[in-house]
Amino acid sequence: MSFTVPPPPLDIADHFPDLVPHARSTTLLYPRAGAPGRWESSLGGPLLWPADELWPTCAAPDHYNPARGRAVVGPDPVAMVSVVQLFAKDVPALTFPAGTDVLQVLWCPLIHSEYDQWSPVPALRWRSAVEAASGQLRGEAPKPYEFDDEYVPRPCVVHPTEAVEYPNWDLPDNLVERVGEWSDEVEETTGISYFDAFTTRQSKVGGYPGWTQAPRWPECVCGERMEHLLTISASESCGRWLPVEERTSPGSGWEVSDARQDNSHGMVMGDAGGIHVFVCRACPNWPTIHRYDC
Repeated sequence: MSFTVPPPPLDIADHFPDLVPHARSTTLLYPRAGAPGRWESSLGGPLLWPADELWPTCAAPDHYNPARGRAVVGPDPVAMVSVVQLFAKDVPALTFPAGTDVLQVLWCPLIHSEYDQWSPVPALRWRSAVEAASGQLRGEAPKPYEFDDEYVPRPCVVHPTEAVEYPNWDLPDNLVERVGEWSDEVEETTGISYFDAFTTRQSKVGGYPGWTQAPRWPECVCGERMEHLLTISASESCGRWLPVEERTSPGSGWEVSDARQDNSHGMVMGDAGGIHVFVCRACPNWPTIHRYDC
């Protein structure tokens, strides 16, 4: 079930038309703690996984659990954990490789030094639900014998909701100063800034990465800048982006109860951080890379 996002406080086309070409569609996931099944889109839920397909593990020589200091885990490989499962019917704006209709994201729930990012490293699977269901399906997934609980999500149902957003850190240089000044004016007249009303920092598919630091867009080996595929974030936007269904009273949307804040995947990810996954659809097999941002 999708949520209802309140409309923006004003129409950008009327008030700042130079931003219109930079609008992007995004699917906000709104993960909420629950009991999803393997035939459902979810965050941290069970995956539609063939019984005869090996469950992925990680044997990186440098992965470790910060709670145990810098000790390297081993020698046995660590089972990866389920992070995201998305069915095409729930995210119609997401393009899937031919013959597939399920996207699955897993990662090793330990810290890795790959690319000097000090984060989990996502692994993606694109699969066909029909093909997966043609044989026996795996029951319970193996549990990692070692993990950093900041990167193990509690099972959540998702509420994929289509929205339009605009750039934050990704504003073109010629618009940064002007948008900043306009944002102050918007906040004075509407009570909410451009950055709170038109940009998002939460788990989502497509749109702009919810950067907390300066953008670090990856470039594929083919020379093309990669496309933002999805973000898994410790932050869930409030304000304008708080769904109508979860508002406890009329207002700006900042009135978020502790109960609602705790009703999500529970991952801290450093300090309200996020992992952005990028894809290059110009290359065969759609290579991916990630950026950790905290």
